[in-house]
Amino acid sequence: MVPLIGNAFATCVMVGVIWFVQVVHYPLLATIGQDRASEIAQEHQRRTGWVVGAPMAIEGVTTLWLLVQRPQHVNVLLPWLAAILLAVALASTLFLSVPLHEKMANSPTADIGARLVRTNWPRTVAWTLRGVLTFVMLVQAT
Repeated sequence: MVPLIGNAFATCVMVGVIWFVQVVHYPLLATIGQDRASEIAQEHQRRTGWVVGAPMAIEGVTTLWLLVQRPQHVNVLLPWLAAILLAVALASTLFLSVPLHEKMANSPTADIGARLVRTNWPRTVAWTLRGVLTFVMLVQAT
């Protein structure tokens, strides 16, 4: 039960972070003038790492744990669906968000900021659905 609680907690943290990023932070990044965009993009990367590093690590480890040792009464498909959604969120981070942040840090344009907002939706949806699944797994396990 502890891995499930840890997974649900870490996922809920990421749901909150990703919605804040989607609704507040990325739209603001899209409005920053090019004269400060590089500096702000670099600072964003540095600070974000401190916020999401531990929850993402906990989420990854506990997701793997739940695949190997599913809690009693939890539907066998739910940990796998949650793992697939985590893979979508992480792949989107790696292949969409990180390259755009690098571009914003090195050669910022208004278009890159707007693309960050648009391409963040897969992560937002994936983590939100993971949040729902972790809640359902907690209910099933109790």
